[in-house]
Amino acid sequence: MTPDSIITEARRWLGTPYQHQASCLGAGADCLGLVRGIYRALYGQEPQTPPPYAAYAGAGEAETLLMAARHYLQAQPLPAPPLLPHTGHVLAFRMRRSLPVRHLAIMSFDGKMVHAVSGVHVCEVAFSAWWQRRCAAVFSFPNIHEANR
Repeated sequence: MTPDSIITEARRWLGTPYQHQASCLGAGADCLGLVRGIYRALYGQEPQTPPPYAAYAGAGEAETLLMAARHYLQAQPLPAPPLLPHTGHVLAFRMRRSLPVRHLAIMSFDGKMVHAVSGVHVCEVAFSAWWQRRCAAVFSFPNIHEANR
C-alpha cells in the first residue's frame, strides 16, 4: 500500500453525498465515514464500528475522535507552514481552539485534500491557509510505504 493507493481510493468517493454517520461509497458519507471507507478498502475491514456521534462539537466535550485516531492510526508530526502534510495522511481539524477535533480529511496531491462537506458531498479542495490554521493533528494509515512522498 502506498500514498497513491490511498488517494486513488479517496478519489473514488468524490461526489458521494454527505450523510451524517454514513460510510457507503456513492450513497452517503461524512468525514469519518470517508476515512472508514478508505480503511476498509486498504485493510479489508474496520477495526471498530463507531458508536453514534453528534455532527458538531461543544466546548468541554471529550476528544473522542482524536483519541480514536491516535488508537487506530499512526501519529505524524504536524508540519509548520509552508510545509504540508504528506500525500495520503489523515488530517484532523478543530473548528475553534476551544472545541474538540470534529473533522477529518485526506491529504491529496498539489496542496489539496479530500473531505466530506456537510450538506454537499465528498470533494477535493485546496488545503488553504484557513484549513491549515485549524489542522490539529496528522496521522498516517498503518503499514503504508511512503516512498512516493
